[in-house]
Amino acid sequence: MSVGAPAGTTVPPQTDALRLDVARLRADFPILQTTVRGKPLVYLDNAATSQKPRAVIEATDRYYREQNANIHRGVYWLSEQATAAYEAVRAKAARFLGARESREIVFVRGTTEAINLVASSFGRSSLRPGDEVAITAMEHHSNIVPWQLACEERGAQLRVIPMSRQGELLLDEARTVIGPRTKLVALCHVSNSLGTINPVAEIVRMARSHGAAVLVDGAQAAPHMPVDVQALGCDFYTVSGHKMFGPTGVGLLYGRADRLEALPPYQGGGDMIRTVTFERTTFAPIPAKFEAGTPNIAGVIGLGAAIDYLEALPRDAVTAHEHDLLRYAMEQLCDVPGLTPIGTAAHKAPVVSFTMDGVHPHDVGTIVDQDGVAVRTGHHCTQPVMDFLGIPATTRASFAFYNTRADVDALARAVRRVREIFPR
Repeated sequence: MSVGAPAGTTVPPQTDALRLDVARLRADFPILQTTVRGKPLVYLDNAATSQKPRAVIEATDRYYREQNANIHRGVYWLSEQATAAYEAVRAKAARFLGARESREIVFVRGTTEAINLVASSFGRSSLRPGDEVAITAMEHHSNIVPWQLACEERGAQLRVIPMSRQGELLLDEARTVIGPRTKLVALCHVSNSLGTINPVAEIVRMARSHGAAVLVDGAQAAPHMPVDVQALGCDFYTVSGHKMFGPTGVGLLYGRADRLEALPPYQGGGDMIRTVTFERTTFAPIPAKFEAGTPNIAGVIGLGAAIDYLEALPRDAVTAHEHDLLRYAMEQLCDVPGLTPIGTAAHKAPVVSFTMDGVHPHDVGTIVDQDGVAVRTGHHCTQPVMDFLGIPATTRASFAFYNTRADVDALARAVRRVREIFPR
């Protein structure tokens, strides 16, 4: 299996030139020094949320200690400092995602809010009875439910691009799902439950041939690979800060300027207005039109520090290291009797999901936790995926650049102990 890179790319080998100094990077993350029941924490739930480097923690703390003021409307020095720090992150985010200009970046609470924003605003302005929205069979609930709501409200139809049992989209069938009635295609860049890296650019080309817009859920991609929204060709791209080593409660929505300008506001109040009378309200230009109320200022500043941290990493070395972890984990876990990997696409991010004969995933998670190993169990907010595969849930180990082969060994030992407790 070729893992860890999107189609059309090669994964560099773990040469000395590309080898990460993982011990040094781990020292940047205070929580990784934690012990759990007397054993070192082995944190393998990065797809749910990542840990935070000291630089992010300190940036957030510094804002509250030294810069705390509301932004944009204040004419005093402290407000001006806070506003400058906040808006500087918008420019960083535009560069990080490859946007043409800073006004194409909207600060949101996370990917879920970003998708709801687009679904609500796009639905009200662009969906009509008989129109179609296409999603994929591997979407997170947050990229299903908002489109169901929008379609129900507007009389449109939700279509689903199917996938194989290996967890790969069926592109020939995608060409029949995406058609002249399609107004928007929404898909994940990387599946949170399977690890599949989807061929986004190819799906975008299909959508473009019918004049449809494309939204990409990038929550699982941004922590692991460079993102260039212009190269992908998408109209919207979403990111969650807490999955890319930043704070919780903050995220990014990239939207092409012409698309954002055409959308009606999502919420009302605060900085999103230009003028208000009882008869009529006019709205601020983008991106302010979509940033109603006082935002998560500290979170945005912390997200800026996370972007700085990620951009300072040698990305080829990160890719090679995470690829090595994924390959090594597959080798170690597949030796466990009765263990079945779930999601075996040719191109994967560092996510390993599996089931064990005769053991519920929740029991697996509880037992390995006794050894300090933190994994995620359940349906991972992808119930349609589990239904398609005929399983109730999986155990998921998801890796980041600060994980090591020793972490994989600890996971494998803990899973073997599960097998001893629940023999086949």
